[in-house]
Amino acid sequence: MKYPYTNPCYLKIDLFCRGMKIDPGCDLDNDARPVRRTRAGLGSGLEIIIPPNLHTNVPLEESFVSTTPYTLHKENGKYVIRRDGVLITSVELPRRPHWYDQSTTSGKQMSRIAVMQGTYLAVYPGRICHFWTTTPRTSCHFCSTGLNVGAIEAREKTVDDVLETVAAARRENNITYVHFNTGYMLGEELDFLEPFVRAVKKKTNLMVGVQTTPAPDLSKYKKLARLGVNNVSFCFELWDKEQLAEVCPGKSADIGQDRYLEAIRYCRRLFPAVNGEIIAGLEPVENTLEAIRWITKAGAQPTVCVFRPCVGTDYEDKLPPDADALIPVFREQYEACIRNGVPIGIAPNIKVSLVVLPEEGRYLSTDKSSAFKIKETRNQAVKTVFRAYFNLQLSLKK
Repeated sequence: MKYPYTNPCYLKIDLFCRGMKIDPGCDLDNDARPVRRTRAGLGSGLEIIIPPNLHTNVPLEESFVSTTPYTLHKENGKYVIRRDGVLITSVELPRRPHWYDQSTTSGKQMSRIAVMQGTYLAVYPGRICHFWTTTPRTSCHFCSTGLNVGAIEAREKTVDDVLETVAAARRENNITYVHFNTGYMLGEELDFLEPFVRAVKKKTNLMVGVQTTPAPDLSKYKKLARLGVNNVSFCFELWDKEQLAEVCPGKSADIGQDRYLEAIRYCRRLFPAVNGEIIAGLEPVENTLEAIRWITKAGAQPTVCVFRPCVGTDYEDKLPPDADALIPVFREQYEACIRNGVPIGIAPNIKVSLVVLPEEGRYLSTDKSSAFKIKETRNQAVKTVFRAYFNLQLSLKK
């Protein structure tokens, strides 16, 4: 099935895969968030909002963008996307937060402590991933973490630095979610993150997510759950183990996929939400679909990233996948969640720009059966209840 470019989810995927050029009439310095390298191998582009509300980080600097049919224009004071000159849609550009230019009490610029990604605050408080420090280097070939920490991001971030930045983002951007992630720290990740998580939950009651490699001792997640963490994520990247060993040599050899899957099963009993994260575009679509089905049958949410050959990484010269080939992936991401009763789109004001959210796959869904619609209605009911509960909890810390 061919989707029109005006389908918001299809457009988001196609922009991930093709990128976008910028017409000289645009004024991104004044109208947009800064384009900066963020996270391991996903961010590097311009944050836009596709109607009705799909936050999207669009590649601008990668080599494949030279052949894109998409261009951003500023026309009559509004931003629009054209494809081969034909108007596709108007878009919004989230503005640069004022707090980006403020400093914490310790003197660090807040934008080097955390960044807005979509509508949530992303914090990488740890040291460079261990796999970036080995000889030979065994980091994932798509990863850019070692190019960020100490350069674009502050190498050292204190709990107070993070708390001050969270407070500023809450005031200006009305954030509801703070996401912490680290690289591989030889099993010390949860101990390192605990004081940050504890402080944010105690001071704000905001939702908190944690993304690390699986702890060697899974019982440590019980303590994380007692602190009130709402979500844990595990990036096992690829379903095929041989492909994983090629793309992620350190992660494959030192951790292995089985530990990730075991952690997902274990944590699903402890946390309101657990994510299994994979990459689309580095292995056959059939493998990605199999991974999605495993994750959702385990009761977890699949987070599917579109491979992006970021500048400076080992894979910078590879081509991104074709959007049409990925449609079955993101359709299944949504439909498998609904079929298996995995709640999606529940939390308020969490829009992710670096991936296609499971609920955004609704625009690609072809299941019109009455049984499927009943399950969709149940998901909406869960959303209503959770948002009422969350708003009550948040009001207690204002």
